[in-house]
Amino acid sequence: MSKQTTEQRDLYDQNRKLTGKTITVGDPIPEGYYVLVVMVFIVNSSGHYLIQKRAKQRNGLYGTTGGHPKAGQTSLQGIVTEIREELGIEVNPVDLKLFYSGRSDEEQVFFDDYYLKANIPLSKMKFQKGEVQFATWFMRSEVKGLFKRGKLMSNHYEEYLRLQNWLKEQRIARKLIKKERKQSAKARKKAEKLI
Repeated sequence: MSKQTTEQRDLYDQNRKLTGKTITVGDPIPEGYYVLVVMVFIVNSSGHYLIQKRAKQRNGLYGTTGGHPKAGQTSLQGIVTEIREELGIEVNPVDLKLFYSGRSDEEQVFFDDYYLKANIPLSKMKFQKGEVQFATWFMRSEVKGLFKRGKLMSNHYEEYLRLQNWLKEQRIARKLIKKERKQSAKARKKAEKLI
């Protein structure tokens, strides 16, 4: 996201209700108020994660795509905008899954984490100048390695771990549903034989 001094962010109260007030990007968040942060983890069909290297003036570390919605934008609109601005690609909002929402009183932020399964060729991406140097697909072990070497933003890795837990829960849920369907089918067949 290009930081222009006139860009505004919405201010929320501690219950995540819009206050009708805004702040200019770069200004400190007033006491008792919060801003919204959005982040997305893009995963391809091979299970690789799209990780970007931030521009030197943006700390030069690796991280996932994200930022702050502009004033007037919802969380979902904000992450679609961040993907467009940072990676130069359009995504369909219905393909984005919100897997976690949280609040940090220390940082005065609410944050929403999204998951997107998509096969996007790197050649189709146009990286935002001054924000992103490049992006590439990383295996899970490589993401962990980046963090261990201090090259991946720690708060992004924390949310990445939340995603791993969520994905595990999704797999368990799918297995349970599959098992229940098999049991229901067996019970139906048994009932049909009795008739």
